[in-house]
Order: sequence, then structure tokens, then C-alpha cells
Amino acid sequence: MDEHHHQIFIPESFMAIFCAPGRKPSATRAHIEARYEFCEDLASLLVDQCSEVMHRDGLPEDIVLERCLLGLQVPPSAVAAPEAVWVVTRTAELLQWPWAALPRAPA
Repeated sequence: MDEHHHQIFIPESFMAIFCAPGRKPSATRAHIEARYEFCEDLASLLVDQCSEVMHRDGLPEDIVLERCLLGLQVPPSAVAAPEAVWVVTRTAELLQWPWAALPRAPA
């Protein structure tokens, strides 16, 4: 087994996508780590894009984030709906933008 997998810290907020409280994860640790790394990278990439859209179009931060979420949920998407919510939440954190009321991802 690759030791690298046990060195990655996965936030509880991301683990919650794959694991209900008190239950075992619905995927392997390796799969969850791979998805986390992908989603973290995606959030980092969206920082510049969201900032640019806000300044270019003169939109409020929450509207930019909502549009980002909607864009991530358009099929075919590289992320599942709960991952999309996490990515946008993480993007907001990186931008230090308020994102108080998380929209619920469609089931």
C-alpha cells in the first residue's frame, strides 16, 4: 500500500460526502483521497475565475458563487452534486467571501 495515501489530511466537510456520521465510508480511502485532491485543485482554479467574473460583470460575490455552483452541476460534470457544493464552499473560503447559506445540491 502506498504510504502517500495516509499522509493526506481530508477535512471532515469533504469526508461527509462519503460517510454519514457513525457509518463507514461508501468508498475506499484511495478513492476519497483522489476525489479530494481533484476537488481541492478545482476550487483553487476557480478562485481566479470567480474573482474575474465578479469584477468584469459587477456581480455580488454570492451571485458569482451561485452561478459557479450551477455551472458545476451541468451534465456531464466532473463532480457529483455534493462535491460541487463542497468545491464552491472551498472556493468561497479561499476568496474569503461570505457563503453563509449553502444551497442544497439536487439529489
